[in-house]
Amino acid sequence: MTRKRPSTRRAVTAAFAALTTLLLVAAPQSSAAARPFTVKTLHFDVVTGPYGDHHCDIVGDLYKPRSASKAHPAPAILTTNGFGGSKDDQADVAKLEASRGYVVLSYSGLGFGGSTCKITLDDRDYDGRAGSQLVTFLGGGKAAKDGTRVDYVRHDRIAHDGRHHAADPRVGMIGGSYGGQIQFAIAGIDPRVDTIIPIITWNDLSYSLAPNNVSFDHGVTYQTPGVEKYEWTSLFFGLGIADGIEGASADPSRNTGCPNFDDRACGSKFQMDATGAPNDATLLFARHASVESFVHNIRIPTLLSQGQSDTLFNLQEAIATYRSLRGQRVPVKMIWRFGGHSGGSAPGEMDGSNGQLKAPAHNYETRTYLQWFDHYLAGKRIRPPLDVTYFRDWIHYKGDATKAYARAARFPFAQARTLFLSGASGLTGARSNVTAGNASFVTPTAGAPESYTETSALDQSQPVTDPPGTFAQFEGPPLKAKLDVIGVPTADVSVSAPTFENGVAAGGAPSELVLFFKLYDIKPDGTIVLAHRLIAPIRIADFTHRVHAQLPGIVHRFAKGDRIALTVAASDAAYKGNNASGPVTISTSPGFPGVLKLPVVSPRAQKPVRVQPLTGR
Repeated sequence: MTRKRPSTRRAVTAAFAALTTLLLVAAPQSSAAARPFTVKTLHFDVVTGPYGDHHCDIVGDLYKPRSASKAHPAPAILTTNGFGGSKDDQADVAKLEASRGYVVLSYSGLGFGGSTCKITLDDRDYDGRAGSQLVTFLGGGKAAKDGTRVDYVRHDRIAHDGRHHAADPRVGMIGGSYGGQIQFAIAGIDPRVDTIIPIITWNDLSYSLAPNNVSFDHGVTYQTPGVEKYEWTSLFFGLGIADGIEGASADPSRNTGCPNFDDRACGSKFQMDATGAPNDATLLFARHASVESFVHNIRIPTLLSQGQSDTLFNLQEAIATYRSLRGQRVPVKMIWRFGGHSGGSAPGEMDGSNGQLKAPAHNYETRTYLQWFDHYLAGKRIRPPLDVTYFRDWIHYKGDATKAYARAARFPFAQARTLFLSGASGLTGARSNVTAGNASFVTPTAGAPESYTETSALDQSQPVTDPPGTFAQFEGPPLKAKLDVIGVPTADVSVSAPTFENGVAAGGAPSELVLFFKLYDIKPDGTIVLAHRLIAPIRIADFTHRVHAQLPGIVHRFAKGDRIALTVAASDAAYKGNNASGPVTISTSPGFPGVLKLPVVSPRAQKPVRVQPLTGR
């Protein structure tokens, strides 16, 4: 079937629409005169780059509570937009926090929304340095271009490096996606930042844009280069270029060379499009703009909120950051919310339904964010629990989505359920039932039909499909009882592919075999459900060992009567694929069976979240 693709601009707008909705936690509406805060638009001259020699103009809105003064200083919050957005996207969260007594500075990131300079992917040498100078402004050590200075933000005597710093405000950050990673970029170089709330963002951008779910060195950082998410990377470029065109009058230089992007971004995109995998230069560029490369510098309380419905930044990214921070004994909490880049919030979660924007005290996520700042910035005694909470879409509720959340003390928290591959297409819970067999298929040639799981960021309504002869599927019997899979499944399989084992490829393109692992929920009527359309691309460089693949993290209930199926496909339309065509065989036997491990949590172990009252600032 031919799918009509929308224009790049419309595609990208749809892709990031959820980010605007994500933080819509507005304060009650009132007239400007009656509002408990004032708003002033300011411009800032900042210097960026590794040598601090590149000037940029940043535009931001300063929200000042009427209660804040030099005699009665208030804590501050710094926030910025997601990719393709502007300072205006954060207006509602700014209004809410300002109405609760926080000074808020909402600004447009470099290359977006009226701020000049090129997009540098939240790199700490550029975006991080720029944001750090805004921290200095909030601390009273820097003036805006019109001379505005701040003397009504609370100061800290000692920063988080144990030293005294001039212009050290009590300040936290919140934001989603691109506005999430920037928090790491700033906090990674500036010990004056006190706490952060990064929402639906990345750990390692090389994994986000070209994942490989095998060959992990640590977290989601791999050794063998991954598989390009062609649709997602193309959407990013379309949006970035469009913003550059719109902002050309303020900064024409941003469209020279690579339009509105750091020149390395264009080189990386062209290189991945040509080969399907990132080279060393692309990996270096992406990882330098990722918290993975400097997480040891993050030593402040961190609340991670990651979306289950997200084929861009999946749950593994937040898990990787969570594990690193927890290993450093950093106070960290993790939320697995429903909504992400691939789907909006669940009703009553953070989408404005049922009046929850006017009643944040009755919404779990919003309340948790507010309590986090109240404790770590304002010094309130109520301490948010440092646990892991997750949304369950099978729980029925009305209004407030708190009931749909469950909690665990820490991650991991599930028990492994082991299933075995049997024969050419079976999946069994008993190793004694395993029979020997081979499942063979062929990687498709260029132009041949490909497996379809989604049109990235735009459409998940079409059924998932796998062309005959291009995949293997191992299917279990109907379940005798419901099964809740909550966490990261893994698969261990024996793969042979002579065409790719020889290591020969034309034109310098990677010769390794590319496969796509998927966990299907097959309903009694034959309908296939792929949770949030999440898949695990892998690139195999070593055939001497079994492949150990991580499947995407999910929170999914398999109902009684459903069948669990592990599907291994040779292609996916949203990704770059194999650079050659050839046969692939997955083998299993009683002595050496393939294994699928599912993280299972019993209903009894799914504890309700701790509901704490929200007090005024």
